[in-house]
Amino acid sequence: MRAISQDVLGGPEVLKEVRLPRPAPVAGEILVRVRAAGINPTDWKHRSLPGLWLGTPPFVLGWDVSGVVEAIHPGVTLFKPGEEVFGMLPYPYGGGSHAEYVTGPARAFAHKPAAIDHVQAGALPLAALTAWQALVDTARLQPGHRVLIHAAAGGVGHLAVQIAKAQGAYVIGTASAPNHDFVRSLGADEVVDYRTTDVAEAVRDADVVLDAQGSDHAIGSLRSLRPGGLLVSLRIDPGNQALAEEAARLGVRAEVLLVQHDHTGMAAIAQLAAEGRLRAEIAGTFELADAAKAHALLETGHTAGKLVLTVR
Repeated sequence: MRAISQDVLGGPEVLKEVRLPRPAPVAGEILVRVRAAGINPTDWKHRSLPGLWLGTPPFVLGWDVSGVVEAIHPGVTLFKPGEEVFGMLPYPYGGGSHAEYVTGPARAFAHKPAAIDHVQAGALPLAALTAWQALVDTARLQPGHRVLIHAAAGGVGHLAVQIAKAQGAYVIGTASAPNHDFVRSLGADEVVDYRTTDVAEAVRDADVVLDAQGSDHAIGSLRSLRPGGLLVSLRIDPGNQALAEEAARLGVRAEVLLVQHDHTGMAAIAQLAAEGRLRAEIAGTFELADAAKAHALLETGHTAGKLVLTVR
């Protein structure tokens, strides 16, 4: 099968198309013929930075996947060959979706809604699961809660806005001025320009803050919470201990989330997508062979929404 691999860490140019054996599912797994696979910031970081979860190359990146079940291992009951599925491979050690075929735990997937295509489905899993697990599972968001979502036009952020609105929350998003209309179109009740405004001064009564930047930014964002409020950080870094200490000093809470594969969460995301209440903004699509071009674009940090690789 065709796959995108690398032999060394480095820039997008280290990615190359290779031929690898088609994998076979083991106990609890399914084999998926990939039709589309999203790209996330974690992909370019693993491609280029030492000391991350996957270790040293060679490896195939990609955790998002949408496709068709090619085969199942005996004992799997959720899916049958020929069914369309989408999901997130076990993060952070189970990548490999930037290829023509991939195996993964059956319970990492859900049935793809007929209402969305593979590109849309391939863009959703990792970012949407991150937002779902942060807002619903961790923060236990309730109708009427005030939620501050940083980077609301980004891959996780724009899906988090929609998930928060689906839970009945009042949503405040941060974005640069050119993205304000986009964030409002997602359902945000307020949008704050982080370039011209001290967000922590402008927002002081949030029940929940979702922060993807970590470190000093997360610590500063604690000031946006009401007493007893919760900040969910999406970054595991050396600043997490300082974040916990500052939260305790201010009388608020802080949690650090690392997304996990989750059949129940994927089923909830599938339901929202089927109802038209959750949709990924597609910033661009690229053929599998053009993965390096997609990485270069994503690494600029100036894409609104998601980039997706398509597999013929």
